[in-house]
Amino acid sequence: MAPLKVIGAAYSRTGTDSLRTALNMLGYTTHHMRNIIAGNGHPELFEEAYDHPGKDIDWDKMYEGWDAAVDSPTVCFVRPLIEKYPDAKVILIERDADCWYASVKNTILEYNSVNMDGYNEYGQAVHRMTRKVWLDGAFLNGEFENEPEKVKAKYKAHNAWVKEFVPKDRLLALNLDEGIRFEEICAFLDKPVPAEPYPRIN
Repeated sequence: MAPLKVIGAAYSRTGTDSLRTALNMLGYTTHHMRNIIAGNGHPELFEEAYDHPGKDIDWDKMYEGWDAAVDSPTVCFVRPLIEKYPDAKVILIERDADCWYASVKNTILEYNSVNMDGYNEYGQAVHRMTRKVWLDGAFLNGEFENEPEKVKAKYKAHNAWVKEFVPKDRLLALNLDEGIRFEEICAFLDKPVPAEPYPRIN
Protein backbone atom coordinates (compact mmCIF):
# COMPACT_ATOMS: atom_id res chain seq x y z
CA MET A 1 0.00 0.00 0.00
CA ALA A 2 2.32 2.82 1.18
CA PRO A 3 3.10 5.67 1.18
CA LEU A 4 2.41 6.08 4.85
CA LYS A 5 -0.34 8.52 5.76
CA VAL A 6 0.09 8.27 9.54
CA ILE A 7 3.35 7.76 11.46
CA GLY A 8 3.34 6.91 15.15
CA ALA A 9 6.26 8.57 16.94
CA ALA A 10 5.53 7.06 20.37
CA TYR A 11 7.56 4.33 22.02
CA SER A 12 6.02 1.00 22.96
CA ARG A 13 3.93 0.85 26.15
CA THR A 14 2.32 4.23 25.56
CA GLY A 15 -0.95 2.94 24.16
CA THR A 16 0.41 2.08 20.72
CA ASP A 17 -1.69 -1.07 20.35
CA SER A 18 -4.82 0.90 21.19
CA LEU A 19 -3.75 3.51 18.62
CA ARG A 20 -3.21 0.75 16.04
CA THR A 21 -6.73 -0.52 16.68
CA ALA A 22 -8.18 2.99 16.56
CA LEU A 23 -6.50 3.80 13.24
CA ASN A 24 -7.78 0.55 11.77
CA MET A 25 -11.26 1.54 12.90
CA LEU A 26 -10.79 4.78 10.97
CA GLY A 27 -9.99 2.88 7.78
CA TYR A 28 -6.20 2.65 7.89
CA THR A 29 -4.15 -0.53 7.62
CA THR A 30 -1.73 -0.11 10.48
CA HIS A 31 1.74 -1.61 10.89
CA HIS A 32 2.75 -2.57 14.46
CA MET A 33 5.44 -4.72 16.04
CA ARG A 34 2.87 -7.46 16.55
CA ASN A 35 2.65 -7.80 12.74
CA ILE A 36 6.39 -8.33 12.44
CA ILE A 37 6.38 -10.89 15.27
CA ALA A 38 3.54 -12.71 13.49
CA GLY A 39 5.75 -13.09 10.40
CA ASN A 40 4.52 -10.20 8.29
CA GLY A 41 7.53 -7.94 8.01
CA HIS A 42 11.13 -7.32 7.04
CA PRO A 43 13.22 -7.28 10.24
CA GLU A 44 16.44 -7.64 8.25
CA LEU A 45 15.68 -4.46 6.29
CA PHE A 46 14.96 -2.46 9.43
CA GLU A 47 18.25 -3.69 10.90
CA GLU A 48 20.05 -2.69 7.70
CA ALA A 49 18.41 0.75 7.79
CA TYR A 50 19.67 1.20 11.35
CA ASP A 51 23.19 0.00 10.55
CA HIS A 52 23.48 2.17 7.42
CA PRO A 53 21.46 5.37 7.99
CA GLY A 54 23.04 7.08 5.00
CA LYS A 55 22.04 4.34 2.59
CA ASP A 56 19.11 4.72 0.19
CA ILE A 57 16.39 2.72 1.95
CA ASP A 58 13.38 1.23 0.18
CA TRP A 59 10.82 2.28 2.79
CA ASP A 60 7.96 1.52 0.40
CA LYS A 61 8.99 -2.13 0.37
CA MET A 62 9.32 -2.27 4.15
CA TYR A 63 5.81 -0.83 4.57
CA GLU A 64 4.21 -2.50 1.57
CA GLY A 65 0.58 -3.20 2.39
CA TRP A 66 0.36 -0.55 5.13
CA ASP A 67 -0.67 3.10 5.08
CA ALA A 68 -0.13 3.78 8.79
CA ALA A 69 2.56 2.62 11.21
CA VAL A 70 2.97 2.78 14.98
CA ASP A 71 5.12 1.20 17.70
CA SER A 72 8.47 -0.45 17.07
CA PRO A 73 10.40 -0.46 14.80
CA THR A 74 8.69 2.60 13.26
CA VAL A 75 9.41 4.77 16.30
CA CYS A 76 13.13 4.21 15.77
CA PHE A 77 13.00 5.71 12.27
CA VAL A 78 10.77 8.76 12.68
CA ARG A 79 13.20 11.22 11.08
CA PRO A 80 13.73 9.38 7.76
CA LEU A 81 10.07 8.39 7.57
CA ILE A 82 8.67 11.88 7.92
CA GLU A 83 11.17 13.02 5.30
CA LYS A 84 10.24 10.15 2.98
CA TYR A 85 6.50 10.73 3.43
CA PRO A 86 6.09 14.53 3.67
CA ASP A 87 2.29 14.36 3.64
CA ALA A 88 2.06 11.90 6.53
CA LYS A 89 0.59 13.05 9.83
CA VAL A 90 2.54 12.22 13.00
CA ILE A 91 1.01 11.14 16.30
CA LEU A 92 3.03 11.20 19.52
CA ILE A 93 1.66 9.73 22.75
CA GLU A 94 3.57 10.48 25.94
CA ARG A 95 3.24 9.13 29.45
CA ASP A 96 5.01 9.55 32.77
CA ALA A 97 8.57 8.24 32.32
CA ASP A 98 8.58 6.21 35.55
CA CYS A 99 5.31 4.49 34.62
CA TRP A 100 6.57 3.91 31.10
CA TYR A 101 9.80 2.33 32.34
CA ALA A 102 7.96 0.05 34.77
CA SER A 103 5.58 -1.05 32.02
CA VAL A 104 8.42 -1.90 29.63
CA LYS A 105 10.28 -3.73 32.39
CA ASN A 106 7.24 -5.89 33.14
CA THR A 107 6.55 -6.77 29.49
CA ILE A 108 8.95 -6.08 26.63
CA LEU A 109 12.11 -6.72 28.63
CA GLU A 110 11.13 -10.37 29.06
CA TYR A 111 10.82 -10.90 25.30
CA ASN A 112 14.17 -9.25 24.70
CA SER A 113 15.86 -11.40 27.34
CA VAL A 114 14.86 -14.87 26.10
CA ASN A 115 17.29 -17.34 24.56
CA MET A 116 16.47 -17.50 20.86
CA ASP A 117 18.56 -20.57 19.96
CA GLY A 118 15.45 -22.68 19.47
CA TYR A 119 13.69 -20.15 17.24
CA ASN A 120 13.68 -20.21 13.45
CA GLU A 121 15.75 -17.82 11.34
CA TYR A 122 12.95 -15.28 11.04
CA GLY A 123 12.29 -15.26 14.78
CA GLN A 124 15.96 -14.72 15.48
CA ALA A 125 16.04 -11.87 12.95
CA VAL A 126 13.11 -10.16 14.67
CA HIS A 127 14.74 -10.56 18.08
CA ARG A 128 18.12 -9.30 16.86
CA MET A 129 16.58 -6.31 15.12
CA THR A 130 14.48 -5.31 18.12
CA ARG A 131 17.38 -5.51 20.57
CA LYS A 132 19.56 -3.44 18.27
CA VAL A 133 17.25 -0.61 17.16
CA TRP A 134 15.01 -0.07 20.20
CA LEU A 135 16.24 3.02 22.02
CA ASP A 136 19.66 2.57 20.38
CA GLY A 137 20.36 -0.86 21.82
CA ALA A 138 19.16 -0.32 25.38
CA PHE A 139 18.21 -4.00 25.66
CA LEU A 140 21.28 -5.29 23.84
CA ASN A 141 23.92 -3.49 25.90
CA GLY A 142 22.26 -3.97 29.31
CA GLU A 143 21.51 -0.27 29.62
CA PHE A 144 17.80 -0.78 30.19
CA GLU A 145 18.28 -2.87 33.33
CA ASN A 146 21.45 -1.27 34.65
CA GLU A 147 20.88 2.43 33.95
CA PRO A 148 17.15 3.12 34.29
CA GLU A 149 17.55 6.88 34.76
CA LYS A 150 19.61 7.11 31.58
CA VAL A 151 16.92 5.15 29.70
CA LYS A 152 14.16 7.40 31.04
CA ALA A 153 16.19 10.44 29.97
CA LYS A 154 16.52 8.99 26.46
CA TYR A 155 12.78 8.38 26.35
CA LYS A 156 12.00 11.95 27.39
CA ALA A 157 14.59 13.32 24.97
CA HIS A 158 12.97 11.43 22.11
CA ASN A 159 9.56 12.90 22.89
CA ALA A 160 11.03 16.39 23.17
CA TRP A 161 12.84 15.96 19.86
CA VAL A 162 9.64 14.89 18.08
CA LYS A 163 7.80 17.97 19.32
CA GLU A 164 10.68 20.18 18.23
CA PHE A 165 11.48 18.55 14.88
CA VAL A 166 8.06 17.69 13.41
CA PRO A 167 6.22 20.68 11.93
CA LYS A 168 3.33 21.71 14.16
CA ASP A 169 0.72 21.25 11.42
CA ARG A 170 1.80 17.62 11.00
CA LEU A 171 1.96 16.67 14.68
CA LEU A 172 -0.64 15.62 17.24
CA ALA A 173 0.87 15.23 20.72
CA LEU A 174 -1.27 13.38 23.24
CA ASN A 175 -0.76 12.31 26.86
CA LEU A 176 -1.77 8.80 27.87
CA ASP A 177 -2.15 9.84 31.51
CA GLU A 178 -4.80 12.38 30.49
CA GLY A 179 -6.70 9.87 28.36
CA ILE A 180 -6.90 9.50 24.58
CA ARG A 181 -10.11 10.40 22.74
CA PHE A 182 -11.28 9.78 19.20
CA GLU A 183 -12.37 13.41 18.91
CA GLU A 184 -8.80 14.74 18.95
CA ILE A 185 -7.46 12.10 16.58
CA CYS A 186 -10.35 12.38 14.11
CA ALA A 187 -10.11 16.16 13.99
CA PHE A 188 -6.38 15.86 13.28
CA LEU A 189 -6.85 13.23 10.56
CA ASP A 190 -10.04 14.75 9.16
CA LYS A 191 -12.04 11.60 9.83
CA PRO A 192 -15.58 11.23 11.22
CA VAL A 193 -15.76 10.22 14.88
CA PRO A 194 -16.85 6.56 15.22
CA ALA A 195 -19.87 5.62 17.28
CA GLU A 196 -17.70 3.17 19.22
CA PRO A 197 -15.53 4.40 22.10
CA TYR A 198 -11.79 4.73 21.73
CA PRO A 199 -10.28 1.22 22.17
CA ARG A 200 -8.35 0.18 25.26
CA ILE A 201 -5.95 -2.64 24.41
CA ASN A 202 -3.48 -4.22 26.89
